[in-house]
Amino acid sequence: MRPVKHMRYVAVSAAALLALTACGGNNNESSGDSGSGEALSGQVVVDGSSTVEPLTAAAGELFKEEQSGVDVAVGTSGTGGGFKKFCAGETDISDASRPIKDEEKALCEKNGVKFSELQVANDALTVVVNKDNDWVDCLTVAQLKKIWEPGSKVKSWNQVDPKFPNEPLPLYGAGSDSGTFDYFTAEINGEEGASRTDYNPTEDDNVTVQGVSGAKGALGYFGFSYFEENEDKLKALKVDGGKGCVEPSVATAQDGTYTPLARPLFIYPSDKGLQKKQVLGFVEFYLEKNQEIVEAAKFVPLTDAQKATAKTELDKLKAQ
Repeated sequence: MRPVKHMRYVAVSAAALLALTACGGNNNESSGDSGSGEALSGQVVVDGSSTVEPLTAAAGELFKEEQSGVDVAVGTSGTGGGFKKFCAGETDISDASRPIKDEEKALCEKNGVKFSELQVANDALTVVVNKDNDWVDCLTVAQLKKIWEPGSKVKSWNQVDPKFPNEPLPLYGAGSDSGTFDYFTAEINGEEGASRTDYNPTEDDNVTVQGVSGAKGALGYFGFSYFEENEDKLKALKVDGGKGCVEPSVATAQDGTYTPLARPLFIYPSDKGLQKKQVLGFVEFYLEKNQEIVEAAKFVPLTDAQKATAKTELDKLKAQ
């Protein structure tokens, strides 16, 4: 069994903990001294992107091996839903698969929530089809747009390309609160949030796995780690962003050749959250042990330059 699958079971329990603490917001007590080697205790409340969830859950499990008194509760209400809670002061950290929007920044500012944007991994947003799909290995951005653009009437594969069979094309993708939805629609359809609506939207990527693996002609999209976890059930398509077909991978996400669907992944800690020793300890651990965490959760690692930038941003927030 791959490590990331175990992380998802941890996250389910963590989500239950989050529900219990939602009313209490950020009022969890802690003990110990972050960075001193002394024991910490208390809860770290996280919500947001379902794409980043397994990464943060992996970080939480590894952190608990060193700090058994700390519970990291990870919810998955989507990037947009996570920012709503975060800017209302209900969480310590927000997971995000896109940068925070101006209106979300304004909400945080209105509520006195200061934060830092810390990149914690890279991702290759992956287009997947059924394992039995033997007629396509690569789609161009234009073909993906034809499928997904607002008002699209494409319902079978031969409408995408006459060479493809007359096979029904059921679609699965991220819900509108998801950062994955925002990113995919912006890069493929040219406008964030612009998408056909007659598809199967979900904040749970496992629904997409089940849907695409259950229908020969189905197509969906989600983060690279979800494909890696389910590559026995799904086939990843290459994407032609104008310079030929490129497959999603660690290397192509880091070097930028997997265009336009390579993207950064973030966590956003709040200033008030970092005042709690267990939260500060967890965030510092997240960055210090990033390579180990990313490998455990099967994500694309940061480059050295990205690691340095994240550390600098955290230091700025700690100084406020």
